[in-house]
Amino acid sequence: MAASESVNPVDLLREQIEGASPDVLQAMVKAFAQALMSAEADAVCGAGYGQRSDERVNSRNGYRSREWDTRAGTIDLAIPKLRHGSYFPDWLLTHRRRAEQALVSVVATSYLLGVSTRRVEKLVEQLGIRQLSKSQVSEMATHLDAQVEAFRNRPLDSEHYTFVWMDALTMKVREHGRTVNVHALIAVGVNADGGREVLGLDVASDEDGAGWLAFLRSLTARGLSGVRLVISDAHAGLVAAIGAALPGACWQRCRTHYLRNLLTKVPKSAQPWIATLVRTIFDQPDADAVHAQFARVVATIEAKFPAAAEHLDQARDDLLAFTGFPREIWRQIWSNNPQERLNKEIRRRTDVVGIFPNRPAIIRLVGAVLAEQTDEWTEGRRYMGLELLAKARTITIDTHQHDTDHTDTAPITA
Repeated sequence: MAASESVNPVDLLREQIEGASPDVLQAMVKAFAQALMSAEADAVCGAGYGQRSDERVNSRNGYRSREWDTRAGTIDLAIPKLRHGSYFPDWLLTHRRRAEQALVSVVATSYLLGVSTRRVEKLVEQLGIRQLSKSQVSEMATHLDAQVEAFRNRPLDSEHYTFVWMDALTMKVREHGRTVNVHALIAVGVNADGGREVLGLDVASDEDGAGWLAFLRSLTARGLSGVRLVISDAHAGLVAAIGAALPGACWQRCRTHYLRNLLTKVPKSAQPWIATLVRTIFDQPDADAVHAQFARVVATIEAKFPAAAEHLDQARDDLLAFTGFPREIWRQIWSNNPQERLNKEIRRRTDVVGIFPNRPAIIRLVGAVLAEQTDEWTEGRRYMGLELLAKARTITIDTHQHDTDHTDTAPITA
């Protein structure tokens, strides 16, 4: 049945076009929605609006206002009322659910990209949606939780993860009325296909042995096995946790982080010289040359800065663990730089948030970023060749074998 002239969509659309209205799309959606509701209400009444008919069983009784969130913005609809009973279009409920789902997707995607709650609210307003509170934004974002939890708890199906990088990111969270620091523990591994994947994520109160041990045990319970080398900074308690949870694995201390620590042991004027000397250790062509150069660098530094030389010498085994593996993959395993690049992607999102309202919010955002990164790695090229990976697994590691092999420890001349 035809719609009434009061809601004629053609006339309304013509008015919008002639008036050069910027809301033509909204006007079109509203006009057709009103026309459809009018036709449905006439069908319920048994006669058209204002028509006399023996078939009439009901009549109109004004309108009630209802806001309708659409992709064209929030539209104020006038829903027809009846004198007897009630009328409400089922398709409006269905469309509203779809619109809300689209809105959830927009909000969650914005949240994932690091847009703050306040900025998300402004973004939604720019899309034409009104009356969306900060609590609603946060509630909408929680639909990511199921996906993140599935990702965090998935079985680690690879038969082995030869190399694993670990790191902890400090973040601020509100707990018990205070703002405290917590640590997001992250592990990335190379699987049997030579590809990288994020193995796990957890949030711990303290970056100590207990936190790392619980994290590693959760990974082994999900199937982590075959680890030969763990690369990380000198996190407290991590080395002991590796020995307890990953027997057979050794630890590579990140050369980049260690150099920063070493430079604090010498005057600022000497730091460039020390840094250059230490880097020569890693420029050698083979394992024997690396260990020989290490001894020479220690002797050279000892002549001017004995405390720094002792600090470097004590870190020998931890810094040179990479030499037990094929030369072709040294650059990939002698530092935590691959993990640092991932950390930058995480920080790019979390820095916008600043202080998280709770720990689940950290896991939601960081977990979504990590899941997204794992998908990209899966679709990309292999991180390590299968032949090199197989060769790395057959090598017997002995980090102490070079301690006394070289007697050429004459200081390096400037």
